[in-house]
Amino acid sequence: MDQSEKAEKGSPRFRYIKLCIFFSGLSVFAQLYLFQPMLPTVADYFKTTAGDSSLLVSSSTIGMAMGLLFFAFKADSYSRKSLMTFSLVSSAVLTIISAWMPSLELLVATGVLKGFVVSGVSAVALAYLTEEVHISVVALAISTYLSGNTIGGMSGRILATIFAGEFGWRNAVLIIGIESLLLGLVFWKLFPESRFFNPQKTDYSLKVKQMRKFLTDSYMLRLYFTAALLMGAFVSVYNYLTFRLEDQPFSLSHFVIAFIFLMYIFGVFGTMITSRLSQRFSRNFILKGSVLFMLLGTLFLLSENIYVLIFGLGLFTLAFFAAHTMASQMTALHAKNGKSSATSIYWLFYYFGSSILGSGTGYILHAFSWNIFIMVLLLSVGTSFVLALKNKDLKVTKIL
Repeated sequence: MDQSEKAEKGSPRFRYIKLCIFFSGLSVFAQLYLFQPMLPTVADYFKTTAGDSSLLVSSSTIGMAMGLLFFAFKADSYSRKSLMTFSLVSSAVLTIISAWMPSLELLVATGVLKGFVVSGVSAVALAYLTEEVHISVVALAISTYLSGNTIGGMSGRILATIFAGEFGWRNAVLIIGIESLLLGLVFWKLFPESRFFNPQKTDYSLKVKQMRKFLTDSYMLRLYFTAALLMGAFVSVYNYLTFRLEDQPFSLSHFVIAFIFLMYIFGVFGTMITSRLSQRFSRNFILKGSVLFMLLGTLFLLSENIYVLIFGLGLFTLAFFAAHTMASQMTALHAKNGKSSATSIYWLFYYFGSSILGSGTGYILHAFSWNIFIMVLLLSVGTSFVLALKNKDLKVTKIL
């Protein structure tokens, strides 16, 4: 493959790739989590519990997991740009339609479908970048995509909270759906077609063989369950924190709560810190340290002092993204062959953990209390630490 023909920094092709890949991440994660800060409003509207309303988030993430499993086999059968464009436009249309759904059940069903179609972006985005971008700027392109994911998740939560408070939750969904549709149309017009990839038939027997191998590897299974437990705890906190902050002793307004979701930006710092630390320490050592800090952050969420709670949320968020970065890297590095299959299973566990634990803890919160809810999360994160202890450290060359 001739690197000289790939998109280089400063070229118009690279600028369009970087802009559009950022927009794709922005759109996907704004839609995926837009209901998260509105769960109390939706629960009140449909006269249901926190656990039932959380299905609006879990439905999208479980649809995402199902889609990623499907595209683990079929992604290479489609044009990269066509698949991503279809995913962005169709998911936006489904988000717009959601604004008129008359029942919670139909909203949940639409969420599953939306998560499934939008997974097409996550399934091929990184593959496209490694194929089309010059090796000297692949890291920059991937960072741009991940930044779009983080900012999309954060801005979707903030805008949804503000719009829902000012215009009602249905109009909030409609506005974010229209914004996502516009981003999808811009992507369709500006995103460059692949030059180094052609659709190909899937070797199903090879894929199944690779997946069976990883699912019987104890090292990989520990990483997969770590991803599921940590993501489940992370989504649980952001699902139900709004309920906590609207209630006594905080009684915060929707406008103030919206800006607490700015703590999500600490995820960017978590990723940046781990990339530097991994030059000096083994990845599993960093993973264990990150999970310990996540435990500490979870403990701070028990506080009734708003400043202590916000500090705990920041630490919890930073530590989660650091742990997730390390676990995903360890998954890819351990897989000598079939890296795409190994990472597909990782994402499958990641989103199933988000869906199952993210909704299950809502029922625990409704039945018991915030303190019991936090204790369950401590158990989840603590189990992840035990799993990390059992995996051997990977050797690294220290950079002095």
